[in-house]
Amino acid sequence: MRRRRQTSWIQRWSRYLIGGIAATGAALTGYLTYVKFSNGEATCPIKGCDQVLASDYATVFGQPLALFGCLAYLSMVVFALLPLFIAEETRAELRQKLDDLTWNFLFWGGAAMTVFSGYLMFLLTTELKSFCIYCVGSAVMSTSLLVLAVLGRHWEDIGKLIFQGIIVAMATLIGTLGVYASVNGNGPARAAVYQAQPSNNPSFEATTESGPAEIGLANHLKDIGAKKYSAWWCPHCYSQRQLFGREAFEAIEAVECDASGQDAQPQACQTAGVRSYPTWVINGTSYPGVMELSELAQISGYEGPSEFLHSSQTIPNDMPIIQQ
Repeated sequence: MRRRRQTSWIQRWSRYLIGGIAATGAALTGYLTYVKFSNGEATCPIKGCDQVLASDYATVFGQPLALFGCLAYLSMVVFALLPLFIAEETRAELRQKLDDLTWNFLFWGGAAMTVFSGYLMFLLTTELKSFCIYCVGSAVMSTSLLVLAVLGRHWEDIGKLIFQGIIVAMATLIGTLGVYASVNGNGPARAAVYQAQPSNNPSFEATTESGPAEIGLANHLKDIGAKKYSAWWCPHCYSQRQLFGREAFEAIEAVECDASGQDAQPQACQTAGVRSYPTWVINGTSYPGVMELSELAQISGYEGPSEFLHSSQTIPNDMPIIQQ
């Protein structure tokens, strides 16, 4: 009883708080993983989310970054709640050992996730220059996990804890920089991974057919000077092509941003501020991500036939990418 009175409320409830926050983070990143695998669009009140999720930084080792985030959050849930399932009255020694061990994992995991989230916030403001609610939310949750891991128990050796935190932070930062080292090398680096030809190769042509609505919208976009900025290796760009179909897409003014592509104009893409593919520029405004034809029609003021044949849920995603 005396020990409980001396224990602060945050120490009594810290594991539950960490478990709840980590479970929320797992649900969030799990949803984003589903969106990435299904080639859909995340529900978001602003367009910045789509731009960030469609960028190269959202993929690590060929898998969605959100997948790794989900696994990290699930690990924190396990570390936080596992000791609570062991009865203190009957197995006190085992519970104490597990309690000490998992607190270390919680601190190391919280520190690593906070550093990684901090780097992503840096990319968000300097490279992507977009605001993503999901990214900011994940960063807040990661930082909260670290704070709770520090305040949630009585650490006997604060100096040792700080030293461990510095080691984990340095290792995380070095690993993160290594993972993202080749993201901006979009020429030879990508050619070594994707053994395919530039966008004029017949294998990259749309396999869908165009109807009167698709052709009408494509001609309208051309008339108003709309441009689609893309890269020949980009699967999202191919999905956009599939939405228009073979005939209609021929009328679209597409700008190739990858220096290794056919008729590449990387400088034009840089001037236009393109950060992810595809990006539409319509009437001076940028719209990143795959756009439904109904969205393009509304944005561009198209008033022709609107019975579009395809949507992002119905088009075949059969882009011929062969890994080395």
